[in-house]
Amino acid sequence: MSKLAFIFPGQGSQASGMGKGLYDSFPEARAVFDAVDAVLGEKLSTLCFEGPDEALKLTANTQPCILAVSAAAAAVLAARGIRPDLVAGHSLGEYSALVGAGAVSAADAARAVRARGTFMQEAVPAGQGAMSAVLGLEPERVRAICESVQAATGKVVSPANYNEPNQTVIAGEAGAVAEAGLRLKEAGAKRVLPLPVSAPFHCALMAPVKARLEPVLGALAWSQPAVPVVTNVEAKANRETGRIVPLLVEQVTAPVRWVEIVQELARLGVTRVVEVGPGTVLGGLVRRIEKGVEVHSVSDPASLEKTLAAIGASP
Repeated sequence: MSKLAFIFPGQGSQASGMGKGLYDSFPEARAVFDAVDAVLGEKLSTLCFEGPDEALKLTANTQPCILAVSAAAAAVLAARGIRPDLVAGHSLGEYSALVGAGAVSAADAARAVRARGTFMQEAVPAGQGAMSAVLGLEPERVRAICESVQAATGKVVSPANYNEPNQTVIAGEAGAVAEAGLRLKEAGAKRVLPLPVSAPFHCALMAPVKARLEPVLGALAWSQPAVPVVTNVEAKANRETGRIVPLLVEQVTAPVRWVEIVQELARLGVTRVVEVGPGTVLGGLVRRIEKGVEVHSVSDPASLEKTLAAIGASP
């Protein structure tokens, strides 16, 4: 039997105006935005709908904004009887996935990712960390070169996101990332693109975040996920409530194993995915990882209508 998965985007998918169509059109989406606004004590919804981009790009804002839009889109789908068999999310998106699986409320998750984003922003002084996307070199080679640079310089650099077979993102101290970039090009990488990020995510430099984030997550009301969540850290399905917080804490410094996550979804019988939330980045990655998987997205009323037409008859 073919299965449906919801996948939830991470940082980088934000854009001014996101979520407004959902808010204006659907009461269940409005309820999510209103709950998030209330718990954070600010009009985060206005930032989603109107920007400015400079404020939206701040990690402490980006993370709850993307989560709110994703949770709102999932609520709209749920109200129409479309429920996933499995869920997964890219980095921050794992929190949205947990909301979509019924493991935590959108309001609690927004509070958690506001703290997560703040802690990440504060972990490394501006300019000291960096991230780059490496294109056209196999992941094992990228990892080996990062290890050699780290051993030679004593500075942190490592794979942060295994996004697709020909795209691995590296993160670490700015000098080490630059040195690794030179060596990766020498080794045959087609391109090494510095990324405009506010912090070097998913590497050892984020270690201080873990001790600060764990009590925040531990204070939330978690429930057993209604459907399995394929996690970033293990790329395996989890439904154990007691493992949610440890995996989210470990996720802070561990690489995002997106290639393996998509492969695991396919292995578990997923033939269709819906990218739930802003952007279509993850859907593009899925197409390059598992060509046989059907990809849809829901970020506004038009994409909702298109997706319902494609999958609504067999939720």
